[in-house]
Amino acid sequence: MEGSTDQETVRSWLRCYRCWSQNLEVQVHYEGIHRIDPGTGERAEVVDEMQEAVVQCLDCMHDQPHLGFHNGRVEPIEDRWERMVAGTPWVASCTVTVDADDVETCSGPEAGDALSYAAFGDHGTREFFTHVRFHKHDDDQIVVHLLVELYARSSEEATEVLETAARGALAITSLAEESRPPASSSDDPH
Repeated sequence: MEGSTDQETVRSWLRCYRCWSQNLEVQVHYEGIHRIDPGTGERAEVVDEMQEAVVQCLDCMHDQPHLGFHNGRVEPIEDRWERMVAGTPWVASCTVTVDADDVETCSGPEAGDALSYAAFGDHGTREFFTHVRFHKHDDDQIVVHLLVELYARSSEEATEVLETAARGALAITSLAEESRPPASSSDDPH
């Protein structure tokens, strides 16, 4: 009986937060520097290593920022999995005022990601669905106007998540709850 409870707990977070599919994969990128034992040719000592992993849904192709890869296993990220799996989508119309030096580029094909990153950091490019409507230069600052979709269990939590992620002065002009997209079926990959 205890095993079935553990399985139910795993099922609650081991799914795509967007379409609820359990058809996930982890993409692991590894870089390492290793010393070699001259006698055996085997790795003798790890000098430096770095591992980065991204869990992705194979049905809707969205990254899963509520899941991480640690010690060879996919695990929930405690501060966001409940919000993203149990929550609903919220759409905010907002502005974030950032220092111009924090924006890598504000023109060309990379401008949307650069402005989203300047406004919300990694949240703006990995966890939130952001659409930069426009931006304005104001002396040494840039005001970024965005539509942001995020997942939360209440408007208060959505506001708190935006405030915590904002990398500059945040002004939310509207915040509305949306309905969750329908659950994925393996027959319909997109």
